[in-house]
Amino acid sequence: MKNKRITRIGSHFFLATLSVLFVLGHIGEFFGQSAFAEDLAKPQIYIKIGEAKTAKSTLALPPLNYVGSPGVKHQEFGTELFKVISNNLSVSTFFKLLPGTSFLENTSKTAVIPQPADPNGFKFDSWRTLGAEFLIRGTYSLAGDNVIFEVYAYHVPQGQLVMGKRYRGTKQSLRRVAHTFCNDLLEALTGKKGMFLSKFAVASDKGSGDFKEVYIMDWDGANSEKITNHKSISISPAWSQDGSRVAYTAFVQRARTKTRNADLFIYEIFTGKKWLVSFRQGINSGANFDPDGKHLYLTLSQSGTPDIYKINYDGELIKKLTNGPLGALNVEPAVSPDGKRIAFSSDRAGQPMIYVMDIDGTNVKRITMVGRYNSSPAWSPDGKKIAFSSYLDNHFDLYLMDADGSNMLKLTSAKKPNGKWADNEDPSFSPDGRHIAFASNRSGKYQVYITNLDGSEERRITNDGNNYYKPRWSKNFE
Repeated sequence: MKNKRITRIGSHFFLATLSVLFVLGHIGEFFGQSAFAEDLAKPQIYIKIGEAKTAKSTLALPPLNYVGSPGVKHQEFGTELFKVISNNLSVSTFFKLLPGTSFLENTSKTAVIPQPADPNGFKFDSWRTLGAEFLIRGTYSLAGDNVIFEVYAYHVPQGQLVMGKRYRGTKQSLRRVAHTFCNDLLEALTGKKGMFLSKFAVASDKGSGDFKEVYIMDWDGANSEKITNHKSISISPAWSQDGSRVAYTAFVQRARTKTRNADLFIYEIFTGKKWLVSFRQGINSGANFDPDGKHLYLTLSQSGTPDIYKINYDGELIKKLTNGPLGALNVEPAVSPDGKRIAFSSDRAGQPMIYVMDIDGTNVKRITMVGRYNSSPAWSPDGKKIAFSSYLDNHFDLYLMDADGSNMLKLTSAKKPNGKWADNEDPSFSPDGRHIAFASNRSGKYQVYITNLDGSEERRITNDGNNYYKPRWSKNFE
């Protein structure tokens, strides 16, 4: 099978391919399992995902074995593969990785196939003694500009093969190979892929503190690419549902008046094409794509007061969805995954709070009642949860609630180096719904972080002296 890969050279993205060869049947012969084909036809779920917090499974991940020609410089590729896989699986929320110092076998001298299938293979008992529930054994080799990665995942208690695959990609696609394997592994174990082939779109002052431009990067912060160059303030990126476009707002100078206006643009990922969508006088911001792939929802202030409108990709006005009341602000529309509802922020009750309405603007309902300023609503991929930022006690924190406003949970709490409370803002869900990304100034600069849905295991994604604003998580780029 072929796996599409997005990469970028200059100002253009293009598609490359990553070959994935299934090798399970080959290993089935080694195991001597007559019912192996039947087992493959009925995949087993090893880790069940429910509403309750899943206990972490112990995972043994030894370094990868090099099986290529001697004399070839290969160490950096094996090290990078292992590093990316280890980071992915530790972030996944499902595994506790066993330390290499606890291993009873010298994995560099044992094959990745178990005994007795391979006389030099590993022994399952060596890993059962450690309490390992899962074991990953892999090899890699180089062939010209290509890397071949062959990997097997085992369920140790049953001595059972979970999956086995061979991946082939260019050296430049090495990280892609690692991310693809981790997605495949989670799907084999849980029935649901991970988020490791996703990306962030984020505004940043990177490169120049005088401007903000929009960047795209891998979910773990690697491969950062600038997609705007307005030399102005470009903010509020948003992904289309299919990941092919990013909408954003840029303060662009008008040729006639020499003044700057907050205009809305769309950038096309695969072609590098960019076009001006909405340039009405005033605010054209906070865009969110409709799942129908034809429309956008955004805030316009052309009538004097910011309200939420529906437009098409050419900027044609379809409908005004909010109208005050009494000059109230209605901003930050977020469309539910099923395209039936919109969450937004409004100060119609005096303080900005989170509201939900039907997609046509009817049946408006307030769903937050606490805090001084609630903003930036974001839907979970299944539409059951909404995350948002709330200003209380002179700083912002993230909260998570059911889509009707019930069962509210505070997710963040952090201080800056000077001891003052940090701001944690602008949540965005991962495509698998297991994590939330946000921007926090706890280090002194706004950086991108992610957290689990219960607020545990926060991880910093960007780590530099720049500021990053409004990170938005994409779909998986399969």
